[in-house]
Amino acid sequence: MDWLTQLITQESVARTVIILAVAGAFGTALGKLRAFGVSLGVAGVLFVSLLLGHFRFTLDHHVLDFVREFGFMIFVYALGLQIGPGFFASLRARGMLFNLLAAGVVLLGVALTIALIRFGHFAAPAAVGIFSGATTSTPSMAAAQQALKQLGAPESATVLQGLSYAVTYPGGILGTILAMQIIRVVFRVDVAREVNALTTAQQAAAPKPATRNFEVRNPNLVSRPLAKVPGLTTSGVVVSRVSREGRVEVARPDTALHLGDILHAVGPEEGLEELRVVVGAEVGVDLKSIPGPVANRRLIVTQPGVLGTRLADLTTLAQHHVVITRVTRGDFEFTPRPDFRIQFGDVLMVVGEAPQLDAVAAVIGNSPKALDKPQPIPFFLGLLFGVLLGAIPLALPGLPAPVKLGLAGGPLLAGILLSRLANTGPMVWHLPPGANHMLRELGIVLFLAAVGLKSGERFFAELLTGDGVRWLGYGALMTLVPLVTVALLARAWKKINYAELCGLLAGAMTDSPALAFAQQATDSDAPAVAYATVYPLVVLLRVFSAQLLVFLFYRLGG
Repeated sequence: MDWLTQLITQESVARTVIILAVAGAFGTALGKLRAFGVSLGVAGVLFVSLLLGHFRFTLDHHVLDFVREFGFMIFVYALGLQIGPGFFASLRARGMLFNLLAAGVVLLGVALTIALIRFGHFAAPAAVGIFSGATTSTPSMAAAQQALKQLGAPESATVLQGLSYAVTYPGGILGTILAMQIIRVVFRVDVAREVNALTTAQQAAAPKPATRNFEVRNPNLVSRPLAKVPGLTTSGVVVSRVSREGRVEVARPDTALHLGDILHAVGPEEGLEELRVVVGAEVGVDLKSIPGPVANRRLIVTQPGVLGTRLADLTTLAQHHVVITRVTRGDFEFTPRPDFRIQFGDVLMVVGEAPQLDAVAAVIGNSPKALDKPQPIPFFLGLLFGVLLGAIPLALPGLPAPVKLGLAGGPLLAGILLSRLANTGPMVWHLPPGANHMLRELGIVLFLAAVGLKSGERFFAELLTGDGVRWLGYGALMTLVPLVTVALLARAWKKINYAELCGLLAGAMTDSPALAFAQQATDSDAPAVAYATVYPLVVLLRVFSAQLLVFLFYRLGG
């Protein structure tokens, strides 16, 4: 067994892989264990790594530095690609209110952190670690470590920041759930009633496209082209089929109408009702059930050459007499307008004759395999762009020297920008969901393993000392004060539905275990929708807030 002893005790590539694999495997397993419906998630890797570090199973500090930096860079870049498509959309309409409230939670946390530094006599690294741990924000913790390294801080500063983060992290999860329960008790919330009311309101506000069949009875429409039917182009309704004398054909913009024609229409109920008033009357015939050459098919947009193209400019549709009736993007299905721009992965419901549908499919791409096949060249170029972006010096008022976005902010911002760009020529910046998830998990596991291995030697000593107890106490305040303050305001002032409010609170803390608890407690997807609405902005705010706190207060003496 000497070979095994040497393998575990002597520094080598194999030993490095073994320790990282043990931290990743057992940490992930620990994170999946649930107690009262709550789990640690990916933070389980941190605690297993702390235990390994405590027993001196650590690595060369140069190796740890590389693993930590490279892992986090992969994580934030993949995260940027994930949140980018929904980032700007989340700032519109109702999402604006949710994001303002979530930003309030972040800013209150920033204010408390400044107070800890100024009046609580905490060193800036420890205070920022509490800011990150008490809000379960691993990206902000990593961003702060990047900032400390950028400022030339000693290794002890990054270790201190990692320790305070680890000590306060579990309380951040439990505190978010406690805040949800406080709001439930204070406002005597009937959860089932709240969920039913929200479901009813959502169905009324954003109904899925419906289908109806109308018979042309209005004599004023005789010989009029379908495209010239009053109100059709602005109603959001698409007419896909026309039946005349028992023969079903694809509806074309230049199709001249006759009395007795039956139109198959798809769109919102309000628009369909307006079309019924203009055309004539609804009939019980379903044109989709009548045998004939017209068929419908779902086509997936995978061809780089058509990405970003408006439907009105997609000439192949008119050339082959094919009509798009619906588009599915992510979890949303809707009837598109002519100015709608298609993106990689959009699913188009098209109607036409089989040979024509084949021709359109060839132009669109329609390759399901392309959705699951990552493109390595754009991925590595994106990382390169992120590193260069993070290296640009930025002069900010009040700071003694220019700062940089670093390996935390640069790749994150690059991922957001490139995901919005969709493609550059033949290069598609889209990363398949499965590949994105795997890269994010791999990156954050490597990062947390490196942090834990480096901090493990001091963790248990700090936890049992006065500093550890103080961190726990102030961490609880950092979690509860911003959450409860904003939640009381949101509920009392804006009457935000409880299920949505729970998702907002979990999103404001980027707390996925708390989100899982909220979904289980409400038996609704509403918390996940609110969580996704605020998550992109919150991630950015927490990353840049942690960096600014370090830049402002570490140099000033903390």
